[in-house]
Amino acid sequence: MTSEDPSATHVPASTSLANRYGGQKRAMTRKTKRNIVIAALVVAIGLAAYVATGSAQAPVTFKDIGYSTVDDTQAEVDYQVTKSPGATAKCAIKALDSKFAVVGWEVVEIGSNEPENTPDGGRTTIQRTTLRTESPAVSGVVDNCWIVDSGK
Repeated sequence: MTSEDPSATHVPASTSLANRYGGQKRAMTRKTKRNIVIAALVVAIGLAAYVATGSAQAPVTFKDIGYSTVDDTQAEVDYQVTKSPGATAKCAIKALDSKFAVVGWEVVEIGSNEPENTPDGGRTTIQRTTLRTESPAVSGVVDNCWIVDSGK
């Protein structure tokens, strides 16, 4: 014997689930899919262009060439700096001990380059900096280089 409530209404299961969780999602139209793909391509091309032009316009780059220890109180660091020939750059040079602790540090200024007799028009110069050290150095490197603001 089953007792049913005559006031209860029987709603089909699919309608009941739709009311609880929402109706079925409509599929994206072909036009919407195409617009999403086009937008993604435009963003990707813009990002690629930004990265390409940003790295091509680096104001100054540097490369460590070598180092030598003169004695327990001096080290020499050889490096090359590439920048616009008329620009002035500053580079932070450091000497390190066997535990990679900084034992010598100096900021050097690299003035404008003479474009004569250089294959790249005076953009790259080779520099040597002698650092005073507080203990024997086993390495010397360029920490960073930057262009000096000409407006100051």
